[in-house]
Amino acid sequence: MASATINNVLKVFGSKPTEQEQSALAEEVMLMTLSRATAADTNIEEVEVDMVRSVLEKHLGKNYSSADIRIAANSEMYEVAPLQEYLASASSKMRSTDKVQTIQALAEVINVDGRVMAWRSPSLTR
Repeated sequence: MASATINNVLKVFGSKPTEQEQSALAEEVMLMTLSRATAADTNIEEVEVDMVRSVLEKHLGKNYSSADIRIAANSEMYEVAPLQEYLASASSKMRSTDKVQTIQALAEVINVDGRVMAWRSPSLTR
């Protein structure tokens, strides 16, 4: 699993992150986003974890264990900052190509167990 947390990655950024910092952030965002998607319906299925592992390997060229995915899906970070806040804070430092790649990877994962949980933005429910 990515050894850095979003706070560690973001705090090393100056006004312009290096390519290495951007790559590390893109990897972490994809791992955390896809992993968290497996927990969206509160029931993490093995087929979901396997798909996330496969998609991460395809897009990042890295192998993650099932445990890595499950830990990221249930990260304590989400108790402090929901996924929306996490992504909002990270997105301003990400390259557009990394954002698109993460969205494409999420699309590959989102319906793997045959169920898609509807997500609504809190701003849309007011």
